Amino acid sequence: MSAMDSTRVERVEAEGIARPPTSREIAVDRCFRWATRILAGFSALLVALIVLLIAKQAIPAIRKFGFDFVTSTRWDAGKSQFGILPELFGTILSSAIGVALATVFGVAVAVFLTQQFIPRWLENLLHNVITLLAAIPSVVYGLWGIFVVIPAIRPACNWMHAHLGWIPIFGTPLVSVGMTPAGIVLAIMILPTITAVSRDAIAAVDPLMREAAFGMGATRWETILGVTLPASKRGIYGSIVLGLGRALGETMALAMLIGSTNVISPSVFSPGDTLAALLANKFPEAATPVDLGALMYAALVLLILTLLVNVAGELVLRRDVTRLRREEAVHKPPKNETVA
Repeated sequence: MSAMDSTRVERVEAEGIARPPTSREIAVDRCFRWATRILAGFSALLVALIVLLIAKQAIPAIRKFGFDFVTSTRWDAGKSQFGILPELFGTILSSAIGVALATVFGVAVAVFLTQQFIPRWLENLLHNVITLLAAIPSVVYGLWGIFVVIPAIRPACNWMHAHLGWIPIFGTPLVSVGMTPAGIVLAIMILPTITAVSRDAIAAVDPLMREAAFGMGATRWETILGVTLPASKRGIYGSIVLGLGRALGETMALAMLIGSTNVISPSVFSPGDTLAALLANKFPEAATPVDLGALMYAALVLLILTLLVNVAGELVLRRDVTRLRREEAVHKPPKNETVA
């Protein structure tokens, strides 16, 4: 080691940069790790406690109605007849419409904001505007849907019913409220979530991959569709799962727009109902323990449905990670291989 290197090492040691941690720093590190573990465990315990409390309230209804509660289509509290199949169908259909629309527009906006189509200051401005959509109260979205969305789409929906009414999904006219306006408003409500997460995922793609694609003669859109989006698909999957989780539990806006009608119709213009809207509308009317138990049973089903969606999304992400690791292992050269 030269004299200059020795002087540099002594200077680093004197400044306290290259030294072993002190006992106090080790104790602080251990306390921090245990604190994070405790908080993580507390979060899991809180979720389990919520599930147990809801399940406890729903046990009488579960014992009385069994699985028929999920497959029945009649909800009549006066006759103690409860079934949530129309609400389950409406929850899935409205969420599918909302997530499909939000995914298309959200990913498109994320690409637009990250691929240098506009100046940086305008990208930041549009990103902040889209993020502010998440701060608008749900009831405001509901009112906006009633007074703006429904009148705007009613002529087009009724035209499709008049000319394409033989197709089941256009089998009814849009009179006022229905699945379509509920799905459109729901898409706008979850658009900030999908856009923000997709934007971060696309922006995290290594720019060298983009430059390499340009160097091989690819156009901008070939690079976006063939390189950028496939490389960021894990983040896009995650944004879709997060958006779907919010869509399943959205309450007030859908309660105002979907119609709260206990029917199952293949038409996207027909009124319907969702589990969250059912809980919001029927809870003030729960006068007996049987009514309350039925609502708690519905809440438990909604909670299980949301949990299944998140588990399915996690499995998709893990499968994708496993496949990528296998591909990297196949294409990775052996350690003893030398590059000419």
